[in-house]
Amino acid sequence: MAPGHVFWAIFYFACLCSASLANNAKVNFREKEKKILDQILGAGKYDARIRPSGINGTDGPAVVRVNIFVRSISKIDDVTMEYSVQLTFREQWLDERLKFDDIGGRLKYLTLTEANRVWMPDLFFSNEKEGHFHNIIMPNVYIRIFPYGSVLYSIRISLTLACPMNLKLYPLDRQVCSLRMASYGWTTADLVFLWKEGDPVQVVKNLHLPRFTLEKFLTDYCNSKTNTGEYSCLKVDLLFKREFSYYLIQIYIPCCMLVIVSWVSFWLDQGAVPARVSLGVTTLLTMATQTSGINASLPPVSYTKAIDVWTGVCLTFVFGALLEFALVNYASRSDMHRENMKKKRREMEQASLDAASDLLDTDSNATFAMKPLVRHPGDPMALEKLRQCEVHMQAPKRPNCCRSWLSKFPTSPFKKVPCLGRGQCSRSKRIDVISRITFPLVFALFNLVYWSTYLFREEEED
Repeated sequence: MAPGHVFWAIFYFACLCSASLANNAKVNFREKEKKILDQILGAGKYDARIRPSGINGTDGPAVVRVNIFVRSISKIDDVTMEYSVQLTFREQWLDERLKFDDIGGRLKYLTLTEANRVWMPDLFFSNEKEGHFHNIIMPNVYIRIFPYGSVLYSIRISLTLACPMNLKLYPLDRQVCSLRMASYGWTTADLVFLWKEGDPVQVVKNLHLPRFTLEKFLTDYCNSKTNTGEYSCLKVDLLFKREFSYYLIQIYIPCCMLVIVSWVSFWLDQGAVPARVSLGVTTLLTMATQTSGINASLPPVSYTKAIDVWTGVCLTFVFGALLEFALVNYASRSDMHRENMKKKRREMEQASLDAASDLLDTDSNATFAMKPLVRHPGDPMALEKLRQCEVHMQAPKRPNCCRSWLSKFPTSPFKKVPCLGRGQCSRSKRIDVISRITFPLVFALFNLVYWSTYLFREEEED
């Protein structure tokens, strides 16, 4: 055989051997993972009931570092004072019993889906009301074991957590909702939870809440001491700010409109009783319904909320407008009775004057004789003349500035005629004129005090 043919035969055989070795290496690599798992987790070799050693293999507490990723916050309920959150929860700790050979860096980690195969921290959420795991399509959980013995546990869970709220500034308030995680059975002598260095809490970028805005979040420690020992605890404080635009459109503006509509009765004629009564009763019932609807969406608390002050004052203004018409109606009937009495008095005076003039006409033909200036008692003519003289000699009254100003206003919304009769309006018309100015001014003053007070208190809490 020629030397060239021998060389090519040897080269071809070497290629076949290398390909066979490569295929065997791949198969052996997967088999190596199985052997490693059997080696570190085999029966009699690893006991999941025993906690790992402390730092550097000491007898100190096992250190578990925690970090979470907030995927979504679905609701924040004011009535039940709770919120729902979906998150990815991760724990990482060192268990030197799980060290293995990484085959020259080719094996980065081993993956498990059964959490009961290794020791797990007994962490629980202390303010949890309800919670569940996600199992579609497969359970959303994994355990990674790294060559140097580090264990990473990750799971996706949904929780409903308690969130005690202070609603004194509602709806201009901010609420702090916490997520608390603690050890249930292991004390700090055996287990310590720490936040992962760097970025322990992450929040999805496009987090949208219907009525709140997540302003910021803070991580802290909340170790608790009981009669059985001290337990390690972690917490995350989520600061939520309530979106005021929703309440401005749904509550504040409609209440203002109802109060303003109730003032329309001041401009209606005092004789339009059905119109003024129906307007006052309708606005009062609408305002009461609005108030009951607001209270139905809030828990029954013992203190006064900012929204209670607003609805209470608005309801008082609407009720005051209805009472104003009752006062106007009473004053109108009183004015009518007074006018009738004046009319009767004028008729009686006119009759007396007619009788006196007839008597003078009768004596006009008699002989003129000087009469003494002494007034005889019981002389009706002398009494009448004396009364007329006293009336003409009375000192003029000082003008009243307020009455002069009120006389410039029209007494009817349809007739631009100033008040008549000695420069004064009737009492019923005067009440309407005063109410047209007093009610808006007082309501504007209330708005100034209300918004300055509660907005200032909100800044103080910040």
